[in-house]
Amino acid sequence: MGVVFDTPEALLGAEGRDLGHTDWLSVEQDRVTRFGETTGDMQWIHVDPARAKDGPFGGTIAHGYLTLALVNAFMPDLITVNGVSSGLNIGLDKVRFLAPVKVGSRIRGAGVISKIEQKGTGVQVTVDVTVEIEGHDKPACIASTISRYLPEQDA
Repeated sequence: MGVVFDTPEALLGAEGRDLGHTDWLSVEQDRVTRFGETTGDMQWIHVDPARAKDGPFGGTIAHGYLTLALVNAFMPDLITVNGVSSGLNIGLDKVRFLAPVKVGSRIRGAGVISKIEQKGTGVQVTVDVTVEIEGHDKPACIASTISRYLPEQDA
């Protein structure tokens, strides 16, 4: 479940807090192909296992943006903020793709709170998420996600 904060205000002073790791998630070809169909990115390196077998990675790889999209799936497993009327995705400060995710690999998210700001009655939190690839030293992706949590009385 990750780290739980009872209210948005409880986040204040939590800069540097390690949020731990998510469970491993297997990245399979059907997910990669569906992502390609959804986004219109049907490049062979992602969706054609027969052709990709002879390509630079010896098989298909996940889209970088699929890896990034999975950061959003990891967030609830890293951090939970209770007592909110809403949690808003503000965006990203920094994203880097460092290593390809080969289809069949398992990935997980690791998070650290890097910045906290009071924004009106809400609290804005930047979480640096590292997408790790099982058995590899180099991560697939690092992303600084920004979320804003509004307290219940703002409903």
